[in-house]
Amino acid sequence: MSICDSQGRDFEEVMRFGARRKSVGRIGKSGLDHNRGSFSCFSLQFWLLFLESMKKHDLYVGIDGGGSKTAVVLADHQGITLARVSGGPSNFQIIGTEKASSVVFSLIEHCCATTRYSMNSIVSIVAGLSGAGRESDRSRMRDALIARARRSGITFGHLVIESDARVALEGAFRGKPGTILIAGTGSIALGKALNGSIHRVGGWGRVIGDEGSGYAIGQESLNVVSRHHDGRISAPVLAKLIAERFGLDAQERIITAVYREQFDLASLVPVVLEAAEKGDVESRRIVTHAAVQLSEMVRALVLKLEGASRGMRRQKLPLAMLGGLLTNETVLTKILAQKIVFSLPQITISNAELPPEEGALLLAMHTAKTSNWV
Repeated sequence: MSICDSQGRDFEEVMRFGARRKSVGRIGKSGLDHNRGSFSCFSLQFWLLFLESMKKHDLYVGIDGGGSKTAVVLADHQGITLARVSGGPSNFQIIGTEKASSVVFSLIEHCCATTRYSMNSIVSIVAGLSGAGRESDRSRMRDALIARARRSGITFGHLVIESDARVALEGAFRGKPGTILIAGTGSIALGKALNGSIHRVGGWGRVIGDEGSGYAIGQESLNVVSRHHDGRISAPVLAKLIAERFGLDAQERIITAVYREQFDLASLVPVVLEAAEKGDVESRRIVTHAAVQLSEMVRALVLKLEGASRGMRRQKLPLAMLGGLLTNETVLTKILAQKIVFSLPQITISNAELPPEEGALLLAMHTAKTSNWV
């Protein structure tokens, strides 16, 4: 691994440059004084150049990791992207901290290898990971990543583990105030107030929360199908689609799939949306209920943000809708957008400006001097 100056020259080239300077710039009364003065001048110039090059090669890393993939971006001190790479999952709540830290470390290592920079040049890393909503969990993952790096002789500078929602918020509006609503398998709303404080609503998990999420929609759809089979309600379109796509066509099969086979309830969402589009009354009710639940999360978040910014000039806040349920336009997103626009005039729906990993990069550069150091 070569040491480079700010113009991309390696150590040997800098030495040759200094030698040339020495040969043409000698000043002195005697040959001895002449050489000593030249060498002293070169030494000072070289070390100043070397120290400046080290300063300019400070590297920053932003990471967005979830249950399906991990994205990493490497940038210099000016925020210019040097490399980006993606790899496997890093949700440490599912695969464990040891495996997750290995995934993250190997991706950082790959970024540095492609740019020929040492990993020891990294001064700040922020990793936004699924499952990192609690401080105790963030601490566990941070310790695991530090240990993994040290086994390879690497000492990171500044390292922070954040939730994936936090880095998504930072990227959505380039660090400016705003709100995000994330609905995938789970659901959460996160916002930054005008005074810079961070507030959240939801994210309680599927047992007691995750309203309006893919899990909640799937769970409610099977409840509807079970009552349809009992004859308590009528949902023929939904029941037929679920039977055709998943083979869940009778009580025994449904019970076995849910309670013994750990069936992925969120996988039912496309079928529910399709049934709603085809006019299935119960499916439409499920989708509308999900939209109401999600809009209530945004409303509660807005109240928190306004309370935190009391006394400041009020202004409209942007809302970016993220996650698997909200990325594409569907009957759900249409109903949700209508409810938000009608009931929350202080919110404007917009697209995210940057992906989550670049939000993590912004945090890495901004908080390098204010957070924990390894």
